[in-house]
Amino acid sequence: MVLQLKLRKVGNSVGLVLPKEALALLNAGEGDDLYLTDAPEGGFRLTPNAPDFASKMQIANDLSRQYRNALTELAK
Repeated sequence: MVLQLKLRKVGNSVGLVLPKEALALLNAGEGDDLYLTDAPEGGFRLTPNAPDFASKMQIANDLSRQYRNALTELAK
């Protein structure tokens, strides 16, 4: 699928207008966050979720459980 996108001036910035077909594929809507990352083959990739977010959250949860007592003491 190839979609032509328009850049439009929004205040002092420039916004990208996504057609409803692109929003449906991304499962996104107005107010949702999208993430633009470098693609390995060149160019960019637009995704509705942060890359590696789930794995990073799992690591953070594991560390907070492991160091629960130390974190509680530091919070005092």
